Amino acid sequence: MSEDLKKMYRTVMDDHFPLEMKISFGDQELVYRKRSWKIRDEKTGELIEKGLRYGENPGQEAALYELVNGNLVLGGCEFIRPGLGLVSALTEDDMIQSGKHPGKINLTDVDNALNIMRYLEQRPAVVIVKHNNPCGVAYGETLAQAYDRANVADRIAAFGGCALFNKPMDKETAGLVSQNYLEVVAAPDYEEGTVDILAQRSNLRIIRVPKMDRLSEYAALRFVDFKSLIDGGIIVQQSPLNRIRTAEDFTLAKTEYQGKTYVIERKPTEKELADMLFGWQVEQGITSNSVIYVKDGVTVGIGTGEQDRVGVAEIAIFKAYTKYADALCFRRHGIPYKDLQLQVEKGKKNRALLEEIDEETKRNKGGLIGACMISDAFFPFRDGVDVAIREGITAVVQPGGSLRDFEVIQACNEAEPKVTMVFTGQRAFKH
Repeated sequence: MSEDLKKMYRTVMDDHFPLEMKISFGDQELVYRKRSWKIRDEKTGELIEKGLRYGENPGQEAALYELVNGNLVLGGCEFIRPGLGLVSALTEDDMIQSGKHPGKINLTDVDNALNIMRYLEQRPAVVIVKHNNPCGVAYGETLAQAYDRANVADRIAAFGGCALFNKPMDKETAGLVSQNYLEVVAAPDYEEGTVDILAQRSNLRIIRVPKMDRLSEYAALRFVDFKSLIDGGIIVQQSPLNRIRTAEDFTLAKTEYQGKTYVIERKPTEKELADMLFGWQVEQGITSNSVIYVKDGVTVGIGTGEQDRVGVAEIAIFKAYTKYADALCFRRHGIPYKDLQLQVEKGKKNRALLEEIDEETKRNKGGLIGACMISDAFFPFRDGVDVAIREGITAVVQPGGSLRDFEVIQACNEAEPKVTMVFTGQRAFKH
Protein backbone atom coordinates (compact mmCIF):
# COMPACT_ATOMS: atom_id res chain seq x y z
CA MET A 1 0.00 0.00 0.00
CA SER A 2 2.78 2.49 0.89
CA GLU A 3 4.49 1.89 -2.48
CA ASP A 4 1.18 2.48 -4.27
CA LEU A 5 0.78 5.79 -2.44
CA LYS A 6 4.34 6.83 -3.31
CA LYS A 7 3.63 6.08 -6.96
CA MET A 8 0.46 8.20 -6.80
CA TYR A 9 2.44 11.18 -5.49
CA ARG A 10 4.93 10.81 -8.36
CA THR A 11 2.28 10.50 -11.06
CA VAL A 12 1.34 13.44 -13.28
CA MET A 13 -2.32 12.84 -14.06
CA ASP A 14 -4.13 13.36 -17.32
CA ASP A 15 -7.12 15.64 -16.92
CA HIS A 16 -10.31 15.77 -18.92
CA PHE A 17 -11.15 19.42 -18.42
CA PRO A 18 -11.68 21.37 -21.65
CA LEU A 19 -9.08 23.67 -23.19
CA GLU A 20 -11.47 26.59 -22.87
CA MET A 21 -14.07 27.52 -20.26
CA LYS A 22 -16.77 30.19 -20.57
CA ILE A 23 -18.84 31.62 -17.75
CA SER A 24 -21.84 33.80 -18.54
CA PHE A 25 -23.13 36.53 -16.21
CA GLY A 26 -26.38 37.48 -17.94
CA ASP A 27 -25.28 39.05 -21.20
CA GLN A 28 -21.63 39.31 -20.12
CA GLU A 29 -19.13 36.50 -20.54
CA LEU A 30 -15.72 35.61 -19.15
CA VAL A 31 -13.47 33.34 -21.20
CA TYR A 32 -10.73 31.22 -19.63
CA ARG A 33 -7.98 29.18 -21.29
CA LYS A 34 -6.39 26.13 -19.68
CA ARG A 35 -2.73 26.50 -18.78
CA SER A 36 -0.28 23.68 -19.46
CA TRP A 37 3.48 23.23 -19.69
CA LYS A 38 5.84 20.92 -21.56
CA ILE A 39 7.53 18.39 -19.32
CA ARG A 40 9.77 15.42 -20.00
CA ASP A 41 8.13 12.02 -19.70
CA GLU A 42 9.93 9.92 -17.08
CA LYS A 43 9.61 6.72 -19.14
CA THR A 44 10.18 7.86 -22.74
CA GLY A 45 12.17 11.04 -22.20
CA GLU A 46 9.91 12.81 -24.68
CA LEU A 47 8.48 16.28 -24.12
CA ILE A 48 4.76 16.10 -23.40
CA GLU A 49 2.24 18.80 -22.55
CA LYS A 50 0.61 18.58 -19.14
CA GLY A 51 -1.46 20.80 -16.87
CA LEU A 52 -1.50 20.55 -13.08
CA ARG A 53 0.08 17.48 -11.54
CA TYR A 54 -3.16 16.75 -9.68
CA GLY A 55 -5.57 18.52 -7.36
CA GLU A 56 -5.46 18.74 -3.58
CA ASN A 57 -4.80 14.99 -3.39
CA PRO A 58 -3.41 12.39 -5.79
CA GLY A 59 -6.28 10.93 -7.78
CA GLN A 60 -8.07 14.27 -8.17
CA GLU A 61 -7.92 15.67 -11.68
CA ALA A 62 -7.36 19.42 -11.76
CA ALA A 63 -6.83 22.22 -14.25
CA LEU A 64 -5.55 25.80 -14.10
CA TYR A 65 -7.32 28.43 -16.19
CA GLU A 66 -6.21 31.94 -17.13
CA LEU A 67 -8.71 34.74 -17.77
CA VAL A 68 -8.18 35.70 -21.43
CA ASN A 69 -11.30 37.62 -22.46
CA GLY A 70 -14.23 39.54 -21.00
CA ASN A 71 -14.55 42.76 -18.99
CA LEU A 72 -17.09 42.04 -16.27
CA VAL A 73 -18.97 44.96 -14.69
CA LEU A 74 -21.71 44.25 -12.12
CA GLY A 75 -23.47 46.89 -10.05
CA GLY A 76 -20.80 49.47 -10.78
CA CYS A 77 -17.98 47.09 -9.77
CA GLU A 78 -15.47 46.49 -12.56
CA PHE A 79 -13.67 43.19 -11.99
CA ILE A 80 -10.07 42.45 -12.94
CA ARG A 81 -9.45 42.47 -16.69
CA PRO A 82 -7.62 39.89 -18.83
CA GLY A 83 -3.89 40.33 -19.35
CA LEU A 84 -3.02 40.67 -15.67
CA GLY A 85 -2.26 37.01 -14.99
CA LEU A 86 0.20 36.11 -12.23
CA VAL A 87 0.09 32.43 -11.24
CA SER A 88 -2.43 31.64 -13.97
CA ALA A 89 -0.09 33.08 -16.62
CA LEU A 90 3.05 31.09 -15.78
CA THR A 91 4.86 29.82 -18.90
CA GLU A 92 7.60 27.23 -19.44
CA ASP A 93 10.14 30.06 -19.22
CA ASP A 94 8.76 31.04 -15.82
CA MET A 95 9.00 27.43 -14.64
CA ILE A 96 12.78 27.67 -14.36
CA GLN A 97 12.85 24.27 -12.66
CA SER A 98 9.59 22.35 -12.45
CA GLY A 99 10.78 19.77 -9.91
CA LYS A 100 8.05 17.17 -9.56
CA HIS A 101 5.81 19.35 -11.78
CA PRO A 102 3.42 21.63 -9.88
CA GLY A 103 0.10 20.57 -8.41
CA LYS A 104 -2.88 22.58 -7.24
CA ILE A 105 -1.53 23.17 -3.70
CA ASN A 106 1.85 24.44 -4.96
CA LEU A 107 0.22 27.13 -7.07
CA THR A 108 -2.48 28.15 -4.59
CA ASP A 109 0.28 28.57 -1.98
CA VAL A 110 2.12 30.91 -4.37
CA ASP A 111 -1.15 32.74 -5.02
CA ASN A 112 -1.90 33.31 -1.33
CA ALA A 113 1.69 34.43 -0.74
CA LEU A 114 1.12 37.00 -3.49
CA ASN A 115 -2.18 37.94 -1.82
CA ILE A 116 -0.17 38.97 1.26
CA MET A 117 2.88 40.30 -0.57
CA ARG A 118 0.88 42.85 -2.58
CA TYR A 119 0.77 44.99 0.59
CA LEU A 120 4.44 44.51 1.55
CA GLU A 121 6.46 46.52 -0.95
CA GLN A 122 8.21 49.01 1.33
CA ARG A 123 11.21 46.78 2.19
CA PRO A 124 12.64 43.37 1.26
CA ALA A 125 10.03 40.84 2.41
CA VAL A 126 9.49 37.09 2.41
CA VAL A 127 6.24 35.17 2.83
CA ILE A 128 6.46 31.44 3.57
CA VAL A 129 3.17 29.61 3.06
CA LYS A 130 2.15 26.06 3.96
CA HIS A 131 -1.29 24.63 3.18
CA ASN A 132 -2.51 28.04 2.04
CA ASN A 133 -1.68 29.77 5.33
CA PRO A 134 1.44 31.80 6.12
CA CYS A 135 3.76 30.18 8.65
CA GLY A 136 6.38 32.93 8.59
CA VAL A 137 6.31 36.46 7.18
CA ALA A 138 9.06 39.03 7.69
CA TYR A 139 10.64 42.25 6.55
CA GLY A 140 14.42 42.58 6.47
CA GLU A 141 17.11 45.09 5.66
CA THR A 142 18.19 42.61 2.98
CA LEU A 143 16.36 39.77 1.25
CA ALA A 144 18.59 37.24 3.02
CA GLN A 145 17.73 38.71 6.41
CA ALA A 146 14.02 38.72 5.56
CA TYR A 147 14.19 35.03 4.59
CA ASP A 148 16.13 34.08 7.71
CA ARG A 149 13.62 35.88 9.93
CA ALA A 150 10.59 34.40 8.15
CA ASN A 151 12.09 30.91 8.30
CA VAL A 152 13.07 31.10 11.98
CA ALA A 153 9.57 32.39 12.82
CA ASP A 154 8.36 28.83 12.24
CA ARG A 155 11.10 26.51 11.00
CA ILE A 156 8.90 23.49 11.67
CA ALA A 157 5.99 24.53 9.45
CA ALA A 158 8.28 26.03 6.80
CA PHE A 159 9.60 22.53 6.01
CA GLY A 160 8.18 21.64 2.58
CA GLY A 161 6.55 25.05 2.20
CA CYS A 162 6.44 27.73 -0.48
CA ALA A 163 8.65 30.82 -0.11
CA LEU A 164 7.85 34.00 -2.04
CA PHE A 165 10.36 36.85 -2.33
CA ASN A 166 9.50 40.42 -3.37
CA LYS A 167 12.99 41.17 -4.71
CA PRO A 168 15.18 39.31 -7.23
CA MET A 169 16.89 36.29 -5.66
CA ASP A 170 20.58 36.92 -4.82
CA LYS A 171 23.33 34.44 -4.04
CA GLU A 172 23.33 35.04 -0.28
CA THR A 173 19.61 34.36 -0.06
CA ALA A 174 19.85 31.35 -2.38
CA GLY A 175 22.54 29.90 -0.12
CA LEU A 176 20.23 30.15 2.90
CA VAL A 177 17.30 28.68 0.97
CA SER A 178 19.39 25.72 -0.21
CA GLN A 179 20.00 24.70 3.41
CA ASN A 180 16.29 24.02 3.92
CA TYR A 181 13.70 21.80 2.27
CA LEU A 182 11.10 23.79 0.36
CA GLU A 183 8.64 22.67 -2.30
CA VAL A 184 8.48 26.02 -4.12
CA VAL A 185 10.59 29.15 -4.43
CA ALA A 186 9.04 32.10 -6.27
CA ALA A 187 10.55 35.50 -7.02
CA PRO A 188 10.32 38.30 -9.61
CA ASP A 189 13.71 37.25 -11.00
CA TYR A 190 16.94 35.41 -10.24
CA GLU A 191 20.40 36.93 -10.32
CA GLU A 192 23.14 35.11 -12.22
CA GLY A 193 24.33 31.99 -10.40
CA THR A 194 21.39 31.74 -7.99
CA VAL A 195 19.49 29.09 -9.98
CA ASP A 196 22.57 26.81 -9.91
CA ILE A 197 22.60 27.07 -6.11
CA LEU A 198 18.87 26.41 -5.77
CA ALA A 199 18.84 23.61 -8.38
CA GLN A 200 21.03 21.44 -6.15
CA ARG A 201 17.65 20.31 -4.80
CA SER A 202 16.29 18.60 -7.89
CA ASN A 203 12.68 18.45 -6.71
CA LEU A 204 12.49 22.17 -5.87
CA ARG A 205 10.10 24.11 -8.08
CA ILE A 206 11.82 27.37 -9.03
CA ILE A 207 9.32 29.88 -10.38
CA ARG A 208 9.68 33.36 -11.82
CA VAL A 209 6.47 35.35 -11.23
CA PRO A 210 5.78 37.92 -13.94
CA LYS A 211 4.39 41.36 -13.13
CA MET A 212 5.58 41.32 -9.51
CA ASP A 213 6.91 44.84 -10.08
CA ARG A 214 3.23 45.85 -10.42
CA LEU A 215 1.97 43.73 -7.53
CA SER A 216 0.73 46.66 -5.44
CA GLU A 217 -1.77 47.49 -8.22
CA TYR A 218 -3.62 44.24 -7.47
CA ALA A 219 -4.55 45.52 -3.99
CA ALA A 220 -7.23 47.71 -5.59
CA LEU A 221 -8.62 45.10 -8.02
CA ARG A 222 -11.54 42.77 -7.38
CA PHE A 223 -11.91 39.29 -8.88
CA VAL A 224 -14.90 36.96 -8.98
CA ASP A 225 -14.57 34.49 -6.10
CA PHE A 226 -16.29 31.12 -6.63
CA LYS A 227 -17.18 28.83 -3.72
CA SER A 228 -18.38 25.39 -4.78
CA LEU A 229 -20.90 23.44 -2.69
CA ILE A 230 -21.16 19.70 -2.10
CA ASP A 231 -24.42 19.59 -4.09
CA GLY A 232 -22.79 21.10 -7.17
CA GLY A 233 -24.08 24.57 -6.42
CA ILE A 234 -21.90 27.67 -6.46
CA ILE A 235 -21.74 30.79 -4.30
CA VAL A 236 -20.31 33.77 -6.14
CA GLN A 237 -18.88 36.77 -4.31
CA GLN A 238 -16.69 39.78 -4.91
CA SER A 239 -13.18 39.41 -3.59
CA PRO A 240 -12.55 41.64 -0.56
CA LEU A 241 -10.77 44.99 -0.68
CA ASN A 242 -8.49 45.92 2.20
CA ARG A 243 -9.20 49.53 3.19
CA ILE A 244 -6.16 49.76 5.49
CA ARG A 245 -3.31 50.85 3.22
CA THR A 246 -1.40 53.12 5.62
CA ALA A 247 -1.25 53.55 9.40
CA GLU A 248 -3.38 56.69 9.01
CA ASP A 249 -6.31 54.47 7.97
CA PHE A 250 -6.58 53.03 11.51
CA THR A 251 -8.81 54.75 14.04
CA LEU A 252 -8.13 54.84 17.77
CA ALA A 253 -10.58 52.46 19.47
CA LYS A 254 -13.65 54.26 20.76
CA THR A 255 -17.25 53.27 21.50
CA GLU A 256 -20.43 54.36 23.25
CA TYR A 257 -22.21 52.15 25.80
CA GLN A 258 -25.22 53.10 27.91
CA GLY A 259 -24.57 56.81 27.43
CA LYS A 260 -20.87 56.60 28.34
CA THR A 261 -17.93 57.05 25.96
CA TYR A 262 -15.05 54.60 26.17
CA VAL A 263 -11.79 55.44 24.40
CA ILE A 264 -8.28 54.00 24.41
CA GLU A 265 -6.12 56.11 26.71
CA ARG A 266 -2.70 55.46 25.15
CA LYS A 267 -1.99 56.23 21.51
CA PRO A 268 0.25 53.86 19.49
CA THR A 269 3.92 54.66 19.03
CA GLU A 270 5.39 54.86 15.52
CA LYS A 271 6.97 51.43 16.03
CA GLU A 272 3.66 49.94 17.12
CA LEU A 273 1.86 51.49 14.15
CA ALA A 274 4.41 49.93 11.79
CA ASP A 275 3.81 46.49 13.30
CA MET A 276 0.05 47.03 13.40
CA LEU A 277 0.03 47.80 9.69
CA PHE A 278 2.33 44.88 8.89
CA GLY A 279 0.19 42.51 10.95
CA TRP A 280 -3.11 43.60 9.39
CA GLN A 281 -1.66 43.11 5.90
CA VAL A 282 -0.48 39.59 6.79
CA GLU A 283 -3.94 38.92 8.24
CA GLN A 284 -5.45 39.25 4.75
CA GLY A 285 -4.06 35.83 3.81
CA ILE A 286 -4.98 33.82 6.92
CA THR A 287 -7.88 31.42 7.31
CA SER A 288 -10.39 32.71 9.88
CA ASN A 289 -11.13 32.69 12.81
CA SER A 290 -7.60 33.91 13.28
CA VAL A 291 -5.40 35.84 15.69
CA ILE A 292 -1.73 36.57 15.06
CA TYR A 293 1.09 38.26 16.95
CA VAL A 294 3.80 40.31 15.23
CA LYS A 295 6.88 42.11 16.48
CA ASP A 296 9.55 44.14 14.68
CA GLY A 297 8.20 43.24 11.25
CA VAL A 298 8.09 39.47 11.87
CA THR A 299 5.26 37.08 12.70
CA VAL A 300 5.70 35.70 16.22
CA GLY A 301 2.69 33.39 16.48
CA ILE A 302 -0.06 32.61 13.96
CA GLY A 303 -3.36 31.08 15.01
CA THR A 304 -5.65 30.00 12.17
CA GLY A 305 -9.06 28.58 11.44
CA GLU A 306 -10.42 28.16 14.96
CA GLN A 307 -14.05 28.29 16.09
CA ASP A 308 -13.65 30.67 19.05
CA ARG A 309 -11.58 33.82 19.35
CA VAL A 310 -10.12 33.32 22.82
CA GLY A 311 -9.16 29.78 21.78
CA VAL A 312 -7.27 30.94 18.70
CA ALA A 313 -5.60 33.70 20.74
CA GLU A 314 -4.35 31.01 23.14
CA ILE A 315 -3.26 28.70 20.31
CA ALA A 316 -1.22 31.50 18.73
CA ILE A 317 0.44 32.06 22.14
CA PHE A 318 1.23 28.34 22.43
CA LYS A 319 2.73 28.40 18.94
CA ALA A 320 4.81 31.47 19.78
CA TYR A 321 6.33 29.66 22.78
CA THR A 322 6.89 26.48 20.75
CA LYS A 323 8.59 28.26 17.84
CA TYR A 324 10.68 30.44 20.14
CA ALA A 325 12.03 27.38 21.97
CA ASP A 326 12.75 25.60 18.69
CA ALA A 327 14.63 28.61 17.29
CA LEU A 328 16.71 28.87 20.48
CA CYS A 329 17.53 25.19 20.37
CA PHE A 330 18.48 25.18 16.71
CA ARG A 331 20.75 28.19 17.01
CA ARG A 332 22.53 26.85 20.09
CA HIS A 333 22.69 23.14 19.38
CA GLY A 334 22.00 22.78 15.66
CA ILE A 335 19.02 20.46 16.16
CA PRO A 336 15.26 20.95 16.52
CA TYR A 337 13.80 21.24 20.03
CA LYS A 338 11.91 17.94 19.64
CA ASP A 339 15.14 16.14 18.74
CA LEU A 340 16.87 17.51 21.83
CA GLN A 341 13.86 16.50 23.92
CA LEU A 342 14.07 12.93 22.56
CA GLN A 343 17.81 12.71 23.18
CA VAL A 344 17.31 13.90 26.76
CA GLU A 345 14.63 11.26 27.29
CA LYS A 346 17.03 8.58 25.98
CA GLY A 347 19.81 9.82 28.25
CA LYS A 348 21.99 10.99 25.36
CA LYS A 349 21.87 14.67 26.30
CA ASN A 350 21.96 16.53 29.59
CA ARG A 351 18.49 17.59 30.75
CA ALA A 352 19.97 20.93 31.83
CA LEU A 353 20.20 21.92 28.15
CA LEU A 354 16.46 21.49 27.74
CA GLU A 355 15.65 23.21 31.01
CA GLU A 356 17.81 26.19 30.03
CA ILE A 357 15.83 26.64 26.79
CA ASP A 358 12.49 26.19 28.56
CA GLU A 359 13.40 28.74 31.22
CA GLU A 360 14.56 31.34 28.69
CA THR A 361 11.44 30.80 26.58
CA LYS A 362 9.24 31.24 29.64
CA ARG A 363 11.17 34.31 30.80
CA ASN A 364 10.81 35.98 27.40
CA LYS A 365 7.22 34.74 27.01
CA GLY A 366 7.91 33.22 23.62
CA GLY A 367 8.97 36.59 22.19
CA LEU A 368 5.51 38.07 22.83
CA ILE A 369 6.66 40.89 25.12
CA GLY A 370 6.15 44.09 23.15
CA ALA A 371 4.28 42.33 20.32
CA CYS A 372 1.10 43.48 18.58
CA MET A 373 -2.04 41.34 18.56
CA ILE A 374 -4.02 41.23 15.30
CA SER A 375 -7.56 39.84 15.07
CA ASP A 376 -9.49 39.37 11.81
CA ALA A 377 -12.84 40.03 13.55
CA PHE A 378 -14.07 41.78 16.71
CA PHE A 379 -13.70 40.32 20.18
CA PRO A 380 -17.11 39.20 21.50
CA PHE A 381 -15.67 39.26 25.05
CA ARG A 382 -12.60 40.76 26.68
CA ASP A 383 -11.11 37.32 27.44
CA GLY A 384 -9.35 37.23 24.06
CA VAL A 385 -7.28 40.34 24.74
CA ASP A 386 -6.84 39.47 28.41
CA VAL A 387 -4.89 36.29 27.58
CA ALA A 388 -2.59 38.30 25.28
CA ILE A 389 -2.11 41.17 27.74
CA ARG A 390 -0.86 38.64 30.30
CA GLU A 391 1.85 37.68 27.83
CA GLY A 392 3.09 41.26 27.48
CA ILE A 393 1.59 42.45 24.20
CA THR A 394 1.39 46.25 23.95
CA ALA A 395 -1.01 46.86 21.05
CA VAL A 396 -4.15 45.40 19.49
CA VAL A 397 -5.63 45.67 15.99
CA GLN A 398 -9.22 44.56 15.46
CA PRO A 399 -12.21 45.57 13.32
CA GLY A 400 -14.40 46.75 16.23
CA GLY A 401 -18.19 46.56 16.17
CA SER A 402 -18.85 44.24 19.12
CA LEU A 403 -21.52 45.03 21.70
CA ARG A 404 -18.73 44.59 24.24
CA ASP A 405 -16.12 46.83 22.60
CA PHE A 406 -16.28 48.87 25.81
CA GLU A 407 -15.07 45.84 27.81
CA VAL A 408 -12.16 45.27 25.46
CA ILE A 409 -11.22 48.95 25.69
CA GLN A 410 -11.42 48.70 29.48
CA ALA A 411 -9.12 45.65 29.43
CA CYS A 412 -6.50 47.64 27.49
CA ASN A 413 -6.80 50.72 29.71
CA GLU A 414 -6.59 48.64 32.90
CA ALA A 415 -3.40 46.88 31.77
CA GLU A 416 -0.09 47.76 33.41
CA PRO A 417 1.42 49.29 31.37
CA LYS A 418 -1.57 50.46 29.31
CA VAL A 419 -2.18 48.69 26.00
CA THR A 420 -3.15 50.65 22.91
CA MET A 421 -5.77 49.53 20.38
CA VAL A 422 -6.99 50.60 16.94
CA PHE A 423 -10.04 49.68 14.87
CA THR A 424 -9.88 48.81 11.17
CA GLY A 425 -13.59 49.28 10.52
CA GLN A 426 -13.71 46.12 8.42
CA ARG A 427 -13.50 42.37 8.98
CA ALA A 428 -10.92 40.17 7.26
CA PHE A 429 -12.54 36.73 7.17
CA LYS A 430 -11.12 34.23 4.68
CA HIS A 431 -12.56 30.75 4.25
